[in-house]
Amino acid sequence: MTPDMPIPGHIDPVPVPRGVQPRPDGRVDLIGLTKDQLREALLSGGMELKQAKLRSKQIWHWLYNRGATRFADMTDIAKAQHPWLEERFVIGRPEVVEAQVSNDGTRKWLLRSADGQDYEMVFIPDADRGTLCVSSQVGCTLNCRFCHTGTMRLVRNLTAGEIVGQVMLARDSLGEWPSQPEGRMLTNIVMMGMGEPLYNFDAVRDALKLVMDGDGLALSKRRITLSTSGVVPMMARAGAEIGVNLAVSLHAVTKDVRDELVPLNKKYGIEELLQACADYPGANNARRITFEYVMLKDKNDSDADAHELVRLLRHYDLPAKVNLIPFNPWPGADYECSTPERIRRFSDIVFEGGISAPVRTPRGRDIDAACGQLKTAAEKKSRAQLDREAEEKFAALG
Repeated sequence: MTPDMPIPGHIDPVPVPRGVQPRPDGRVDLIGLTKDQLREALLSGGMELKQAKLRSKQIWHWLYNRGATRFADMTDIAKAQHPWLEERFVIGRPEVVEAQVSNDGTRKWLLRSADGQDYEMVFIPDADRGTLCVSSQVGCTLNCRFCHTGTMRLVRNLTAGEIVGQVMLARDSLGEWPSQPEGRMLTNIVMMGMGEPLYNFDAVRDALKLVMDGDGLALSKRRITLSTSGVVPMMARAGAEIGVNLAVSLHAVTKDVRDELVPLNKKYGIEELLQACADYPGANNARRITFEYVMLKDKNDSDADAHELVRLLRHYDLPAKVNLIPFNPWPGADYECSTPERIRRFSDIVFEGGISAPVRTPRGRDIDAACGQLKTAAEKKSRAQLDREAEEKFAALG
């Protein structure tokens, strides 16, 4: 029995299992290890120091630059050493339970960890970019009323390896090995999937450092965005230790409405949150903070709400952009999406206030695209049906 540890929740700590269970075969997954940790793993396995230094550099290159999933593919490592590596280590990828492709090109995967936990990732292609939406937790503690993931209990944090593994799997699917900075489809990452990234800070930080490492995946920090519901005490640390773009799930401009939609507001209110945004390291007009604002009919979409949004952002002198998100309905949701006319009017008011307020184009609505929907739908299917669909759909991805 693994002891529980408290994970901060929206009001009180939530006990969840301490972490992923060790693999039954005792092997160590190399994905997610830093360069130093990779070298130490080889030393712990019995490799002598000089060789461990060389092999760790070679293996790192094969993992993150070439996308190798087998030691047998590592041609500059002696064949005689492959069995030794195979016996002690594994190059992990999440299991694909289900893969869907939308009519608009959006791809969504339901993934399963080695200990049987399910989580999701989504790839959204556009004309000039391709964005991968990455999960940080299995479930969530925040219980945001409009968010489908908020209906799920938090099971555990994802490890750094499981977070990086999502990026690796997407690159596998898109055929983007060897790693190269130009001409690739996956150009951007957003930590906007299941979970609150700042409640899994260490693993998210370590994973994103691997993604940004110039010797490997080499994605610029300017192309990575971390989204938080407003875990104020961790925001300055995120700016200092990770340094990526910041997005904030705002969704309301009054205490009562945000308390309802984002219960974390009861702990860290709007003013405290916006001050933390104003203090975020690196925020400027070239690197604006993005405020996510889901449009809910008769809840947060009035002219008065739009004017108050402008007033708040100007009061804190924030270099801001507001993403207006038409609500993506899910079964059992308490809300409806604002009308297109109301969304346009809201956007116009914010634009007239001197703040960019584009309306996000709904994507993937034909494939259960709201976070958590695919996981819920999958739980209702038989194991045989899931296996059959996963095989067919993932094969279709090429």
